[in-house]
Amino acid sequence: MRRLIFATNNKHKVEEVRAALNGTVEIVTLAEAGLCGEIPETADTLQGNALQKAQWVWERTHCDCFADDTGLEVEALDGAPGVYSARYAGEHCSFDDNIDKLLGALEGENNRRADFRTVICLIEGGNTQYFEGRVDGQILTERHSNGEGFGYDPVFMPDRFAVSFAEMPLDVKNSISHRGLAVKQLAEYLSQTNGTQAASLQ
Repeated sequence: MRRLIFATNNKHKVEEVRAALNGTVEIVTLAEAGLCGEIPETADTLQGNALQKAQWVWERTHCDCFADDTGLEVEALDGAPGVYSARYAGEHCSFDDNIDKLLGALEGENNRRADFRTVICLIEGGNTQYFEGRVDGQILTERHSNGEGFGYDPVFMPDRFAVSFAEMPLDVKNSISHRGLAVKQLAEYLSQTNGTQAASLQ
């Protein structure tokens, strides 16, 4: 089976991507690949950060790999937190800290329109491909969760749904989410290639 190193140790992301790829590709985390250290995320765009992270893995392994970067873009906040979504409340903040800051920034605001975007950068045999997914929705006034989801999922409700991402079963979320849509593009691309450029982890 084809292997790809995913430039993350975030178990929630890994679960989503593995579920979306449905066993067609073996996903290897940074820890499983024996990689440690701080991956840079200093670009000012989602694409730039995804490229940085994928290049970090490629330079150390020369194995096919991919990385993603995701941003929540809130209309009333001029697109913030955007590329800084993961560290919106500070460098060592938690998901709850980020949500608290977001809800505080939108207190009393009627326009709660927002979108989630994910950009995936795949490095395959040294060549780079990008895949992007986007979902539109709105920010809720409080958390809605049944224990699923992570990040901003408890306060993001996608259009045409009456529940937050954190209230959806994973398979439903993957079918419509920004990351799910980007991974679907990645999976379609991988299915069209014969893997002759795939590097081995041996």
